[in-house]
Parts: sequence; structure tokens; C-alpha cells
Amino acid sequence: MAIELYRIDDRLIHGQVVVGWGQPLGLAFIVLVDDEVAGSDWEQELYRMGVPPEMHVYFESVDTAAVRLGTYQEDQRPGLLLTADINTMIRLVDATGSIPAVNVGGIHHRAGRSQRLRYVFLTPQEADDLRQLAKRGVLVTAQDVPAARPLSLDELLAGEGNR
Repeated sequence: MAIELYRIDDRLIHGQVVVGWGQPLGLAFIVLVDDEVAGSDWEQELYRMGVPPEMHVYFESVDTAAVRLGTYQEDQRPGLLLTADINTMIRLVDATGSIPAVNVGGIHHRAGRSQRLRYVFLTPQEADDLRQLAKRGVLVTAQDVPAARPLSLDELLAGEGNR
């Protein structure tokens, strides 16, 4: 499997993803799955500017990502699949059934969310959505950077990474 990491990060492509994860994993490509970005040339161009020229970025809607996921998984180059939110990842899991693990890497504060980790804020519904992913057989962990210890879903929901 060439996709090394399936990640939820509401900032999508930024330095922590490109440098923090990209270099240790030797990433050759990123699959950014977002219905809105997939339909916006100017947003795609903005995200392309955040990656080095040798790293490819593919922009997919959930529907097109579901069709092409097998191709990305069979690619011999290491890659990362990225969504901005839990719901998008759930839709992709439901459409494909072939995502073994999800890394929660950054869901930031907004109204209605409470802090679980320094880098993860969740609404009660989002917490339940992560539980539902786990019930579907997906290993859900939280980890902001590769050097950090991955936290289990139970640790994430209990906010144990804040201690």
C-alpha cells in the first residue's frame, strides 16, 4: 500500500504536513480530498504553492477519490491522503471500505467544540463520528507530528494527551 498515512487536518496542506510528515515518510504525492477544493482552480493553485515541485498533489472530491483510491494505494511511491474534516473521511471510508487507519492531526477550535488535545477540538457529534469510524474497523489515532507518540481513540476522547 503506497498511501502511508490517511490524515484529518483542517488546515489541509501546510508546513507540518509537507515538511513534518512529508520528509520522514518520503512522500511523493498528496491526495487532497475535499469536494469544494476539487472544484476550485484557484484554491488548488494555492495548495500547490505549498509543496515542493517534486511532490505531486491530486485534488479529488469524495466521489472521484472513491473511484481512484485503489490506484493511489497501488502506486509504488509513498503518499498521503488528506481530508479537512471527519465527515469527509467517513464518507470516503463508507464509499471504499479500504481505509485501514486514520490519523487525527489537527481539528482546531471553533464554536461548539471542546478541547481534547492541544491540537484537537471536537463537538460531541464529531467525537461520536470518530467512534463510528472505529466501529467500522478503522484504527483511529491522534498524532500531530511523527516524533510524537500516537494516541489511541480512547486517549484522544479522554483528552489524555493534555496531561
